[in-house]
Amino acid sequence: MGVAPRGPGVGERELERVDLGEVPYIEAIERMGRWVHQRQEGLIADRLALLTHPPVITYSARTPRRELPLHAGIPLVEADRGGQATYHGPGQLIGYLVVDLRERGPGDVVRRLEEGLITALDSLGLRAVRRDTPTQGPEPGRGRTPGHTKVASIGMRIRGGVTSHGFALSVAPDLAPFSTFTACGLPEVAMTSLKEMAAAMDEPAPAERAVRDAVAAALGAV
Repeated sequence: MGVAPRGPGVGERELERVDLGEVPYIEAIERMGRWVHQRQEGLIADRLALLTHPPVITYSARTPRRELPLHAGIPLVEADRGGQATYHGPGQLIGYLVVDLRERGPGDVVRRLEEGLITALDSLGLRAVRRDTPTQGPEPGRGRTPGHTKVASIGMRIRGGVTSHGFALSVAPDLAPFSTFTACGLPEVAMTSLKEMAAAMDEPAPAERAVRDAVAAALGAV
């Protein structure tokens, strides 16, 4: 039996798990900002917040305007994170990581997060692999795997040694909004969900609670 990766930080310290319901994006970002400040001051422990958002399309400052929707009918919000444009909505699990890298030590937090999500899906009987995503938009031959679909997106920020933002994992959302813009700067990649992945195997879709528990366990959140 293999050993699951230990979360996004370095070392054996666990994350505090915070379960929330549906929280509007702006409200969640304001709350996360307060957590970052509190973590920088040593007032709270490292934490993983799990939640969902009402429909919203978010993008970073470096997202080309041509990749954004013209008339999506969904709120469009600029976010202070890495990555490109993506959609959040009901049926999607959002994970925000507030981790003090000054205490955990240096490390590739995004890679560890990717490994954690892959481990979580594997525990649910769903296979996923990581793929390199272009850092400055799509480039020929880079980050492209014919026939692959995308089930999760990661966009993070490190400020004052503390991480913020995190991942979006599509459990069973409406995928139609993804077709209104260029998701994650990857026009050639189709989006999928755990529901669709399970259906392709003639298996029932995992419940959101089971997905939350699997992700939290893989990332070392209690």
